[in-house]
Amino acid sequence: MLLGRSAELTQLNHYYDKRGSQTVVLYGQKNIGKTALLKEFSKGKPTGYYMARSCSEKEQVCQWYGELGHSAGEKRTLSYETILSEMLQKRQGKNILIIEEFQNLLKTGSTFMQELASFLHGYDGEVLVILCSSSVGFVENSMVRKMGETAYLLSGLLKLKELKFKDCMRFFPHFTKQESIEVYAILGGFPGLWMYFDDCLSVRENIINCLLKKSGSLFGEAKQLLTEELRETAVYNTILASLAKGNHKLNDLYHHTGFSRAKISVYIKNLMELEMVEKVFSYDTEGYENAQKGMYRISNRFLHFYYQFIYPYMSSLQIKKPEDFYREYIAGQLNSYVAGYFKGICMEHMEEMNGRGMLPFVYERSGEWVGKVGNIDIVMQDEKDNTLLALCNYERPVMTYDDYERLLYCAAKARLRAGSVFLYSTGAFDEKLQAQATEQKNITLVSMQEL
Repeated sequence: MLLGRSAELTQLNHYYDKRGSQTVVLYGQKNIGKTALLKEFSKGKPTGYYMARSCSEKEQVCQWYGELGHSAGEKRTLSYETILSEMLQKRQGKNILIIEEFQNLLKTGSTFMQELASFLHGYDGEVLVILCSSSVGFVENSMVRKMGETAYLLSGLLKLKELKFKDCMRFFPHFTKQESIEVYAILGGFPGLWMYFDDCLSVRENIINCLLKKSGSLFGEAKQLLTEELRETAVYNTILASLAKGNHKLNDLYHHTGFSRAKISVYIKNLMELEMVEKVFSYDTEGYENAQKGMYRISNRFLHFYYQFIYPYMSSLQIKKPEDFYREYIAGQLNSYVAGYFKGICMEHMEEMNGRGMLPFVYERSGEWVGKVGNIDIVMQDEKDNTLLALCNYERPVMTYDDYERLLYCAAKARLRAGSVFLYSTGAFDEKLQAQATEQKNITLVSMQEL
């Protein structure tokens, strides 16, 4: 089941329908759904496929040629151009050539791109070459340099981003709304991870079966994500574990890890390039002096869950039953963890309403305000500085009038005038807050079922 990728399918079909041969780079984090998208796109079209290995150029050619059904004795004098010719010579109409993890071809030299250029120059047919990669940092920071002059071949780049919460709900039709929120906070918008959860079981059972049992399908996935992309994993483990503990500032990381500030900055930059960590920018307001600056947090939800709930207790995971581990280390803190991501789901809801013209104004910019004494979960403004503020409650069973007053207090610190206020809650709203929303038409109460 392919969800949430209609725009990407349209873009790929645009390149396919375009006259002449095209070369497109399709990239995104591991488990983002690249292969599923390509399978859907290539249905009914003549397609050649190769998964590039991490090996020498000579071995790469041998492996690729071997997949075409040739014996080892034939492999010694081959080139990429010869392989491409054999893969495409018998195909009719416009062909598709998909090369997954193509960065493995570029990291060992420039031969592949040069021979691809030579092949396309002499090819008498049309082909759409899709170079696919899970290495976001490589594509965005090193790819063009590695390609050199052959970068002229590129017709475009297409980056796959995480799927949205509504896609997650459609993927898990048997989960309740709250269960879907929990799963989205744990697995993020990665359909490659969703496929391992079973919506006929509880979220607790899925965590135990997939993440805590040694036989679980996702038991070692977080560790593998790190080791596939990075060296010196001991340093990265230390920084990520420290971030998960709540050390979000460079100075806090310095004191907790013992690494120099310069070293931390370099490693944080690498994690940011891989979209594992993000720098938190508070919404720019006149109340700048009351906002937090220079903060970092883990942006990959699956990694965040791992470093908060599993990595610190690895010894216990080895000796305790998975059910006991869940009860002792996860159950009591899961709501607090999910609350941190609930505001992202609320933001998606507001973006959807904005697209439908259902907000008081069409906003031009948005973000969160991170204050020294409190936060505003969502800030939206248009070009005339009309302002909408939102607060999102996940943990507590009732959202109160005091919460609304606290939002107004933070708005004053940020020097923002709350023209419109949206209050989201997975629980109820107290009577005073409901009365205030009835009296003041600029206050909107949004329940979990409306998401």
